[in-house]
Amino acid sequence: MRQLTLVQAVCDGLRVALEQDPRVIVLGEDVGRNGGVFRATEGLWEDFGDGRVIDTPLAEAGIVGTSIGMAVNGLKPVAEIQFMSFIYPGIEQIITHAARLRTRTQGSHPASLVIRAPYGGGIRAPELHCDSTESIFVHIPGLKVVTPATPSDAKGLLLAAINDPDPVIYLEPMKLYRSVREQVPEGWYEVPLGKARKVREGEELTLIAWGAMVPVAEKAAGQWENQGVTCDVIDLRSLYPLDEETIIESVKKTGRVIIVHEAPKTAGLGAELTALINEHAFLYLEAPITRVTGYDVPVPMFALEDEFRPDVKRVSQAIERLLAFE
Repeated sequence: MRQLTLVQAVCDGLRVALEQDPRVIVLGEDVGRNGGVFRATEGLWEDFGDGRVIDTPLAEAGIVGTSIGMAVNGLKPVAEIQFMSFIYPGIEQIITHAARLRTRTQGSHPASLVIRAPYGGGIRAPELHCDSTESIFVHIPGLKVVTPATPSDAKGLLLAAINDPDPVIYLEPMKLYRSVREQVPEGWYEVPLGKARKVREGEELTLIAWGAMVPVAEKAAGQWENQGVTCDVIDLRSLYPLDEETIIESVKKTGRVIIVHEAPKTAGLGAELTALINEHAFLYLEAPITRVTGYDVPVPMFALEDEFRPDVKRVSQAIERLLAFE
């Protein structure tokens, strides 16, 4: 086991995959000589060469299209998009081809590819670098979408994504890249896609979050635990497929739910989670489901970033309101 940050765990996962599977190819803008804009691929070009770690032109549609072609021919490309906001030129390729490839060919052609993208705010980057638009991809049949909140999950989810037969959008919360360290196992291991992580056990309320919002939810829950109120905190990890069993089981136990996400509120994943809970656990609810989210505006410049992103105070206030509901 080694003590790693989240971004180091991503790099370690890529290294393990390159070492153990000759079909794995890493490609993207500046992933080679420079080691990536966040150094997520640092040292890989030197160790595996430019036939396995490929610097591409600044052309996201080309990166995605090339990855699809590689996958069709039996390779396992792991493409990096420098920031989630830069993925939009490649969306046509993702939706029209990557997501439909296995269905279109009745399973005769593989579609095993991973698209990595740093996402979210909190690092004082320009606004077009900080989007959290995961619900776009969750909505597309044929895609899987995951996001880690810890270094060990970052490596395990990445290796599971590389090994998956379907295309996976792998979102990396930039805010957490270097904010936490933990022991990460050596070698190949997988965190199963579609399985949430229970961060805290509680009785009075369920907090559901993912990515950089997980530590926010955890800190808010910790504040209320000091007052005798315990919360289930669930890190989804897998945004699609969802771990419905863990979510519904928790809601039936606590009867109160807060969903926390950085993305804008309207048509965010929180709305789908609300519908899911209403369909399967409505009669167990003791208060309306509450969402604490980003606002329905473009991500502001960094002077207003802290006002835009959900924080511990907003989550704690939502807990107070739910506990007081009669």
